[in-house]
Amino acid sequence: MAAELLQCRSLAKNLVGLCLFLCLASAAFPSVEAKVRYHKWEVKYEYKSPDCYKKLVMTINGRSPGPTINAQQGDTIIVELKNSLLLENVAIHWHGIRQHGTPWSDGTEGVTQCPILPGDTFTYKFIVDRPGTYLYHAHYGMQREAGLYGMIKVSLPAGESEPFSYDYDRSIILNDWYHKSAYEQMTGLNSIPFGWVGEPQSILIQGRGKFNCSTPGIEAGLCNATNPECSPFSLTVVPGKTYRLRIGSLTGLSALSFEIEGHNMTVVEADGNNVEPFVVQNLFIYSGETYSVLIKADQDPSRNYWASAHIVSRNSNTTNGLGIINYYPNHPRRNPPTSPPVGPRWNDTAPRIAQSQAIKALKGYIHTPPQTTDRVIVMLNTQNKIDGHVRWSVNNVSFGLPDTPYLIALKQNFLHAFEQTPPPEGYDAANYDIYSVAKNVNATTSNSIYRLKFNSTVDVILQNANTMTVNNSETHPWHLHGHDFWVLGYGTGKFNISTDPKKYNLVNPIMKNTVPVHPYGWTALRFRADNPGVWLFHCHIESHFFMGMGVVFEEGVEKVGRLPTSIMGCGETKRFYKP
Repeated sequence: MAAELLQCRSLAKNLVGLCLFLCLASAAFPSVEAKVRYHKWEVKYEYKSPDCYKKLVMTINGRSPGPTINAQQGDTIIVELKNSLLLENVAIHWHGIRQHGTPWSDGTEGVTQCPILPGDTFTYKFIVDRPGTYLYHAHYGMQREAGLYGMIKVSLPAGESEPFSYDYDRSIILNDWYHKSAYEQMTGLNSIPFGWVGEPQSILIQGRGKFNCSTPGIEAGLCNATNPECSPFSLTVVPGKTYRLRIGSLTGLSALSFEIEGHNMTVVEADGNNVEPFVVQNLFIYSGETYSVLIKADQDPSRNYWASAHIVSRNSNTTNGLGIINYYPNHPRRNPPTSPPVGPRWNDTAPRIAQSQAIKALKGYIHTPPQTTDRVIVMLNTQNKIDGHVRWSVNNVSFGLPDTPYLIALKQNFLHAFEQTPPPEGYDAANYDIYSVAKNVNATTSNSIYRLKFNSTVDVILQNANTMTVNNSETHPWHLHGHDFWVLGYGTGKFNISTDPKKYNLVNPIMKNTVPVHPYGWTALRFRADNPGVWLFHCHIESHFFMGMGVVFEEGVEKVGRLPTSIMGCGETKRFYKP
């Protein structure tokens, strides 16, 4: 009898535990039909001609851009990734996925994992916990520029609807394209004398562009203007229908203005967050950002229309990227009868700032920010020199990744694996002239990190300044891993820590994961350090991050569960590696 009672009590405890688990799961993920979506990918080089010029391209299952991941909120994504690059390591970051409970799947080499070695297979596993438009891309060296990138589309659970209506859902990724390999570019950036990457050869719309094959000096046989791989991207629309167009940018350098000839675009989503709708003719988009816009096919249906991507914020001679909006039943390759849009002036910052300020959270979807902060970190963005090398820095410190990833070093208590002196939390704002080349352009290097109190509220002020070129300040898109942040405000000139916080939008600020700091301006962010792990925060321009423009935040790492040994194998962790 006693044994039966014990058995009953055990069963009751298990049932209570099961009920509690189901309740928590239901609260976290509304979909009761969450699925496991499995992808088997092979990364390798192939010769391709995305802009008519033949070069080695990094592909996933033979494709660049790679396959789109389609999922529903609450689904588990499993990507089994085989590295068939032969001579290169690899890692893939899931851009905009916050990785709650799985910080080791963020895919950031040097921060959350060791790189995946040639011939090895690594499995990423994570939950997509909210709907929206996200990206994935290489996060090792400058491999993103080699073609390793794609999109993640997360829909609401069945039966739920968006706060905006449309008939069809389509997506495109914008990118800039270089003919030099990532290795050639990195070698130039790290050389004395300095070898800048220069302006891109082409702008790609969904992996397609058009380089001028008549350009002098092109080796015979390398460029073929009739290659079908570089025929313009064409999006077919049915007259009278409304389209949700998800647009992501993964440029290595360029800020872009995207427009569709003769059509307005209504912005409704930014980085997975619903936006109070506003109408634009030019969508300014920076590397790492995603938007959803609504377009209605309400123009003359007897013809096609141009889609154009134009470089702004740099005086570039790169030809606009062009695609075709194909009104059915016209032929999808039929060129529009008009000249393509030219695009706005490259140095007209006013409309770019105005768009940034126009992005507010949609009523009913506002996540109210904490009204006060626990910590303020001001980050001066500067170009510097270190031992003759040109670098980018934050508060005069240029960042470099350690040999042992931070997440592993902190969990295994390998504190000797990186510098322990914390980075500076500000600069000499009273005496620094942001409009001039710094009197002393020399800086230092460090791989130290910011340690944040778990669940604290942190403000980051991104302060732009002059580069080492007279009268020059560049646009920097900053991306935070593991979080969304509230965008509290933008300003021109030097941030005033006494008066500017009084102008913050604390009512309906948009939440994003990537945001620009405009030339000679500042951008104020606020986030809650509530995601246990180690998270990179960096300029999303490939060359700028390679040259040191980034920082790392640690928060609640003691709450992170046992690390999988598959992320180990480099630096101090070689003896722990088990594939």
